Amino acid sequence: MIKNQIKLIKEKDPSIKSIFEVFIHPSMKAAIYYKMGHYLYNKKLYFLSKIIMNRLKKKTGIEIHPGAIIGNNLFIDHGCGIVIGQTSIIGNNVTIYHGVTLGTNGKEKGKRHPTIEDNVLLGANATILGNITIKENAKVGAGAVVVSNVKENTTVVGIPSKVVRDYNVNSILELLKYY
Repeated sequence: MIKNQIKLIKEKDPSIKSIFEVFIHPSMKAAIYYKMGHYLYNKKLYFLSKIIMNRLKKKTGIEIHPGAIIGNNLFIDHGCGIVIGQTSIIGNNVTIYHGVTLGTNGKEKGKRHPTIEDNVLLGANATILGNITIKENAKVGAGAVVVSNVKENTTVVGIPSKVVRDYNVNSILELLKYY
């Protein structure tokens, strides 16, 4: 896990000049704290898991509920202001920029946070609310508010989010149906 995270951070962050800088990167701290907190959470040591995750929040401004499920190679750039709710599921090779919220719309019980599939990019200050799915290879633009599912291979922006690029679409007429 540590070797993969080191490689990922060095690849994704051009400001990293040495391996020592990797260890103070918020993405590395988030990965380490999350693994510990999630392990304790799964052992039903809820209070201890929340203490661990609270330390992450104090150190980096990244708030991850220890019950969230996070895949491999999550890259968090800058980190400050990120919130990942309890029932969030994040796939592999996901990039999250600062200020992103994976939250609830307040109306649901059970699974109430988003599912983010593999190879997704979440732009700065994007807000994804409710039990929705952001499908593989999608991109959510900075500042977007997403309250409905996002298809694979699409880019959404705006409030509320709208599709601006769909790599699945064969013609401009098909794309216009989104508007």
